Amino acid sequence: MSNSILTDVATRTSGEVYIGVVGAVRSGKSTFIRRFMETKVLPLVTDKYVYDKIQDELPQSSDGKTIMTVEPKFIPSTMVKITIEDDVSFQVRLVDCVGHIIPSAKGYLNEDGTSRLVQTPWFSEAIPFEDAAKIGTDKVIESHSNIGIVMSSDGSFGEFSRSEYEKVEEMVIDELKAHDKPFVLVINTVKPEAEETLALVNELEEKYQVGVVALDVLHMNESDIDHLLKVAMDEFDISTLNLEVPNWVNKLDDDISYKNKFNELISNTTGNFRKMKDAFQIQEALKESDLFASVNIASINPGTGLVNIEIECSDESYNNVINEILGEDITDKSVFIDTLQNFKKAKKVYDLVGSAFTKVEQVGYDIALPKTADIKLAKPELLKDGSRYGIKIKAEAPMIQLVKINVSSTFEPIIGSKEQAEELINHMVDNYENEPEKLWNSEIFGRKLCEVINDGIKAKVNAIPDAVLEKYKTSIEKVVNYGKGGIIAIVL
Repeated sequence: MSNSILTDVATRTSGEVYIGVVGAVRSGKSTFIRRFMETKVLPLVTDKYVYDKIQDELPQSSDGKTIMTVEPKFIPSTMVKITIEDDVSFQVRLVDCVGHIIPSAKGYLNEDGTSRLVQTPWFSEAIPFEDAAKIGTDKVIESHSNIGIVMSSDGSFGEFSRSEYEKVEEMVIDELKAHDKPFVLVINTVKPEAEETLALVNELEEKYQVGVVALDVLHMNESDIDHLLKVAMDEFDISTLNLEVPNWVNKLDDDISYKNKFNELISNTTGNFRKMKDAFQIQEALKESDLFASVNIASINPGTGLVNIEIECSDESYNNVINEILGEDITDKSVFIDTLQNFKKAKKVYDLVGSAFTKVEQVGYDIALPKTADIKLAKPELLKDGSRYGIKIKAEAPMIQLVKINVSSTFEPIIGSKEQAEELINHMVDNYENEPEKLWNSEIFGRKLCEVINDGIKAKVNAIPDAVLEKYKTSIEKVVNYGKGGIIAIVL
């Protein structure tokens, strides 16, 4: 007896295999539970007392229109722990719900035409049959199961037509989707391999977007049940989607266009597909993108819900990213080497002052601390303090001061008449409010506005005398070295 699928199910459900069987009356729910327990569970029970108790609790079934299950039943009634050969232990329980009414069925009305009252585990008093069906479905799927089985039929057995089952089927599936729990639809049929049955399965999978299995429930065997459980496992959400991409992709900043497109694609794809059965659709969706050279599923673990997808990126994508980072399309190796060396010099400067930039952005001022290698020690000196002696060790370190100041620049061209000036200002204000970039690059008297403003700022900065800058530097040194107690005196 193969128990690999049970191992996966037990792992995924944390050792609690609770299956809720819901659907229309006379669709084969009780028969399904009986065959499932006899085929998949009872052979694993070693305790004779427990075995006999479960067997006594199995639901009965019969032909005809008369409803058999008139109250929800937990089978087995008490939790039973089962251990299979590889030491995987789990508890198993199936719930046989009161079925949703098919109007032509018999047994849900009293002789006087009133609704039959039935007992449920959730209320102390009896409730109408129809209410028990709906409440039972909600309770079982929401609180008493981690896998749902919706029983329906193609009308190939019994005395009900496919259309009668379909009306109930639609209602039950809508209820189940509201609970967002994994479930599969079982079409009970005497001809599961027939062409028209397979066509119906495909039609229902498209209609409900859920796994559909055609089974001859009365005669289903272990392989049928294993297949059904595998389909049910596919309806669980992917717990972890591991995308194995080249390391250089992970290192990219989000503002790089390739990384931006990558993040958007992954977000859209994983947002549309989230179930285990969607793993191959995720693969196909990623394959359709020109961002990747290949996309392959490395492994799928139904028990843990882990999906590993390996992604390879082309050399062309890598080269495009490098060009974007460098800011130009570099095809000449000598130019590439020269650019890298310039970046090395820039990095050396950034390593020195980069950490200070964050604080400059916050408060407008900071000092870049020196490296240990830049600190210069003076010759140690003997120090006398009264009758005691000590030593004096002096050191100096060059520190770079960063100050963020706002420099204003104005541009005041004379246009001509008032009407001309008003027409121009209205046009510029409109651009300022709607397309500021367009205003910034607009031309006035043959020059771009951004160039004129920048020239004004440069002129102000360059107008500062060197003597003033030197005194400013000296003043800051005095503040740093001699400022004490919050009192600072600056003499220029």
